[in-house]
Amino acid sequence: MAAHETQPALLQPSLLQGFPAKPATGGPPLAASDPVARVVLDSPLPHLDRPFDYSVPRDLEDLAVPGVRVKVKFNGQDLNGFVVGRQADSDAGHPLIPLHKVVSAVPVLTPAVLELAGAVAARYAGTLSDVLRTAVPPRVAKVEKEFASSEATGLAGRPGTTDGALDPTAWSSYVNGPAFLQHVAGGGAPKAVLTALQGFGSEGWPAVVAAAVAAVRASGRGAVVVVPDYRDLARLEAALGELLPASDIARLTADDGQTPRYRSFMRLLTGEASVAIGTRSAAFAPVRNLGLVVCWDDADDLHLDQRAPYAHSREVLLLRASQENAACLLASHSRSTELQRLVEVQWAVPIEAPRQVIRSTMPRVVNSADSYEQERDPLAGIARLPGVAWRAAKEGLERGPVLVQVARAGYAPSLVCGTCREPARCNACQGPLALAASSAIPACRWCSTPAPQWQCRNCRGTRLGRGTAGAVRTAEELGRAFPGTAVITSSGDNIKASVTDAPALVVATVGAEPVADGGYAAALLLDGNSLLRRENLRAGEDTLRRWFNAAALVRPSGQGGLVVVTADDTTATGALVRWDAPGYASRELALRKELQLPPAVRVASVTGPRADVVAFTAALEAAVPSDRRLRSVGPAPLQLAAVPSAAAPASAASPEADTEARTLFFLPYAEAADATRTMRAVKAAQAAKRLSGPVQLRLDGVDVL
Repeated sequence: MAAHETQPALLQPSLLQGFPAKPATGGPPLAASDPVARVVLDSPLPHLDRPFDYSVPRDLEDLAVPGVRVKVKFNGQDLNGFVVGRQADSDAGHPLIPLHKVVSAVPVLTPAVLELAGAVAARYAGTLSDVLRTAVPPRVAKVEKEFASSEATGLAGRPGTTDGALDPTAWSSYVNGPAFLQHVAGGGAPKAVLTALQGFGSEGWPAVVAAAVAAVRASGRGAVVVVPDYRDLARLEAALGELLPASDIARLTADDGQTPRYRSFMRLLTGEASVAIGTRSAAFAPVRNLGLVVCWDDADDLHLDQRAPYAHSREVLLLRASQENAACLLASHSRSTELQRLVEVQWAVPIEAPRQVIRSTMPRVVNSADSYEQERDPLAGIARLPGVAWRAAKEGLERGPVLVQVARAGYAPSLVCGTCREPARCNACQGPLALAASSAIPACRWCSTPAPQWQCRNCRGTRLGRGTAGAVRTAEELGRAFPGTAVITSSGDNIKASVTDAPALVVATVGAEPVADGGYAAALLLDGNSLLRRENLRAGEDTLRRWFNAAALVRPSGQGGLVVVTADDTTATGALVRWDAPGYASRELALRKELQLPPAVRVASVTGPRADVVAFTAALEAAVPSDRRLRSVGPAPLQLAAVPSAAAPASAASPEADTEARTLFFLPYAEAADATRTMRAVKAAQAAKRLSGPVQLRLDGVDVL
């Protein structure tokens, strides 16, 4: 049976087995109009992913409107849910179970958000209830009372006003930029991919995005802007505050706490605010008359929800832009292969700066491993801080702060044998050993087991050496190399949002770089090879994105801005030196198309105990027509069996010790909709019939390849 169909009540699957409690005879008098409510249950079980019919008692007739939260009886339990519709009758064939309670009379689930949640669930082969759990924040009763009293006094529902002025200054450096703004301000719905230049100052990306939001507000429409984290959110809010009244802006982020978040949600729901800004969940904000959706830095992994159905903010906003015919702006300093695909299929128009503007706006980039630097310094290719980087730091400190980007946090995040250079592993779990400080005892990064008497399994040596240096160790070394200079660290739990323009060495891990007032005088991008050599399909693409994000914080070359990258002379390094993110993305996407890898195709991963993965794969193959077989790889073990130590129990050597496995399915875009629909149905059938154990089904996971 297809999703969203209502079976006769005696055949409806229950929470646990498949049949609900027998409906009670008699019951309260029913509503005079549309006495049947369709309810989506708050349950993660895939076989319950459809609306169920309940009768509406007369005393709830005016309260049980579509969009409100309710409690219902299901299999003897009280479950939460949302009313998604009212109708005159049901095909159940017998009296329905009445609604137990209307939790709140506020219709928090709007038709547009319900439609969007259904589309997201279908795209990611998930359940509607999982999506709604992200889309609608938890209820805060006192906030609803505040808005109820405001409505009674006539103070609610008054959106902020704008003066209608359109200032294209922040967009004047980009080809197609002013035209995009004018199209948005005129009520149009253009789709664009923006490669932003500076990351600071009046022409930084927050000002660019804020100008686009101001343009859509000039047309009388609303906007949704999604950013990766709270630091980007604070910068965006400050830029918007210069163009729009504060009453027109609502923040949606879990970092603010439940009450402020729900208050912002209610402001958007009632129309008091028309611009929603925030992190992942803000993509579902109930903005009225939506005219623009914006996603900043879409390749940041913080945009990917770690809860089922593992939706990505970019994809949610793309679905919403199509659904509500809104303009769409996808902006970043680099360009992901997903955005390059949208450009190449002509779904979006690229907005880029001409080469002469790039040369005058951005810093000069030097690679320590190029032929010129190698000739001047033969050890530049192997030194962690080659001569060109040391000179850049020394000269940069005379003009302002210098950014030092490192790959890892901590002191020594990985250790090796001091004799044979083999990675040092924990005897308990085979995890990597690390040092938290110079005087600390080596301990496992996975299980935290200390290893004071460690011995190498390869050469039996007992001397440990540092495999890589973390931010703390790097700061310690730089402090000795530049005595009298302030050293600031930004990593781990101590991430700084900004620093002053006073001379200082700012050591930050990738993604934790603070913004300097007026920009950095120079930047040293260390540990480039360790970032590029990660065993991941997107290692080069992700490394280049992190480099561009850091380099965009440096002053223009005309003001002495210099970036030194310490990495081999690779394609990614060359793209940074040329400041050519679109070119790199185009080349990378061409290679992916040739190999039929994401994002040239979609990928689905099925993870779980090997027997359950095999059972799901067999059921899926049986459900797919023979002429449309899906290309698959697996099942393969998630982790290779570790070599047991002499002290480990004999059972640790058994290959059955870890049975987790994964199968990958590669889906061409033309077949992806049918394939995900089939996967969703198979997962629901397997759960209802209990033919095998549960498996994790993920679509477009960025960490599976």
